[in-house]
Amino acid sequence: MTAADWDRVRQIYLEGIATGNATFEQDAPSWEKWDASHRRDCRFVAREDCEVLGWAALSPVSSRCVYEGVAEVSVYVGAGARGRGIGRLLLSDLVESSERAGVWTLQAGIFPENIASIELHRKLRFRLVGVREKLGCMNRRWRDVALMERRSTAAGR
Repeated sequence: MTAADWDRVRQIYLEGIATGNATFEQDAPSWEKWDASHRRDCRFVAREDCEVLGWAALSPVSSRCVYEGVAEVSVYVGAGARGRGIGRLLLSDLVESSERAGVWTLQAGIFPENIASIELHRKLRFRLVGVREKLGCMNRRWRDVALMERRSTAAGR
């Protein structure tokens, strides 16, 4: 993913936000803000005929050195491309690249209502750690978040 992809990536992010089940965010940030908060070595777009269909990226969970191998997963697929295996392709590439980069734990916070995302993560060996109840208030409604994680079998050993 590069800055040239941002307009379409941002549009896909906004489509996810519009579902109400993708993130607590209410708007997409600027490219500069997004770029500064995500790892440069683990970010991808899926393309078909030059059109970006989805994206995936990792964010550090902390600036403390003890957590340098722990990252938060984001995977978004455009509304018109959902159900075609794009999310699985992106998440698989993200897992592989994270291991090459030395990341030993991937984590994902997913609204329990987002069953497709939970199932996608399960298929790629993420496990449910637990549900964080009423973690945040969104549109005057408290939301739970399922915490899922995947420990690498290659990195951090």
